[in-house]
Amino acid sequence: MSRFLSIYFTNLLCDYLAIKKPELKGKVYVFTMSQKNRIMVTAASREAEKQGIAAGTVLADAKAIIPDILAFDDELDFNKKLLVRIAKWAVRYSPTVAIDLPDGIIIDSSGCSHLLGGEESYLQTIIGKLTASGYHCSGSISDTIGTSWAIARLGKKSPIIAPAQQYNALLNLPPMALRLEQPIIQRLHKLGFDKIGKFIQLPSAMLRRRFGQEFMRRLGQALGTEEETITPIIIKAPYEERLYCLEAIRTKPAIEIAIEKLLQSLCIRLAKEGLGIRSAELKGYRLDGRVTETMIGTNQSTHQVPHLAKLFELKIAQIEPALGIELFILTATKTEPVHAIQEKLWSGKQGLADQALAQLLDRLAGKVGQQAIRRYIPQAHYWPERSLRPAVSLEEKTEVKWQKSNPRPMEMLHKPAAIQVTAPIPDYPPMNFRYKNELHLVAKADGPERIEQEWWMQQGEHRDYYILEDDKGRRYWVFRSGHYNEEGSAWFLHGFFA
Repeated sequence: MSRFLSIYFTNLLCDYLAIKKPELKGKVYVFTMSQKNRIMVTAASREAEKQGIAAGTVLADAKAIIPDILAFDDELDFNKKLLVRIAKWAVRYSPTVAIDLPDGIIIDSSGCSHLLGGEESYLQTIIGKLTASGYHCSGSISDTIGTSWAIARLGKKSPIIAPAQQYNALLNLPPMALRLEQPIIQRLHKLGFDKIGKFIQLPSAMLRRRFGQEFMRRLGQALGTEEETITPIIIKAPYEERLYCLEAIRTKPAIEIAIEKLLQSLCIRLAKEGLGIRSAELKGYRLDGRVTETMIGTNQSTHQVPHLAKLFELKIAQIEPALGIELFILTATKTEPVHAIQEKLWSGKQGLADQALAQLLDRLAGKVGQQAIRRYIPQAHYWPERSLRPAVSLEEKTEVKWQKSNPRPMEMLHKPAAIQVTAPIPDYPPMNFRYKNELHLVAKADGPERIEQEWWMQQGEHRDYYILEDDKGRRYWVFRSGHYNEEGSAWFLHGFFA
């Protein structure tokens, strides 16, 4: 059974401005916008409405009534932006929330109200918090969006309509409660239909012929005979779990327990489908209306709860609960299939396939950042800086093999650094070189190894590489660009050996 909560804001823009500027409390002010070469009032404060100023009044007329009235510019679609912001706040009470232009939001409360002790408590909690924030609003819950919309704006009795009772709830309401266009409402009033109960029992064919298909659609949506859907502001992720706290929590142990419960529920679903988490997001909805966000990532897809819990544990210090968190939402933002590793009858290193290695890298990334851990794979190029590239994941493979005939340094500079070298004769290694104002005396040397450029990519000099070890035992990879030149060859430092 579907249940919908409609919330109506009687003075959205003015309430928002009063919240932002408390000094406006009790003053007369309006929002204005230029329309057809006239400045029109688009929203008026409650004090202005008491003196006969309302939306649609010309600003000049309003100033004639109240000379010192305050006027603020109304931005285009500003009410929509406010409703989206309020709807995002309301996600803590239901995963499905939509805006209802120009002055309301719709909440799909199906299966949610019991978390707050029933529909009456559910409605009072939401309306109470919005009222405490400074908004004047009212709400109603029923089986249909149309009936909830009507009771929230025009109802005078109970705001909660029992299941299957929307027919009776609509009888004493005016036709405008059906969200009809103004010409249809005027036609109904001319015929004496000032209440829905006066025409609701008339034959459908007669009503359709006199008032059109749109009239029948709106009536059917209110009664529940016509389906009506809403477009949520946040599309629920396919892998998401919610945990509503009976009491707001703010301690580290309580947050750890909440995360573990969410992970257990989420990982059970993922395991059944053969999937694992590559990245996940934890949102905490605080009592003060703010939301904390925490992200984790893994090098391999996994649904191991202990490992994922450790990754979140590293981030708990970043979570600021303030007065307390009342709702946690855990979302698997990226999932991938989990490849089961076949057990071996003999012992041996599993290399990159070892889950322990992947878990270790995840924990290190949680401390120093994902960008600090890289894996490289070879590319089919001769030029050293082109011979490797960053791998996308631990599982990525390539048919190109690492160059093993000649050793390569563990650390290479992105751009070779120019050095000053003393070399005796052509093709002999340097006797010393100066790098960053430090003179290195060469004790041992090996080389040269000539590496040509790929002619199909660019033209240029070849390089003659040497492995040099200085008198302190440090080893370097240096090269001379091009052939030996008596007037002075260009030498560069390209890497450091371990």
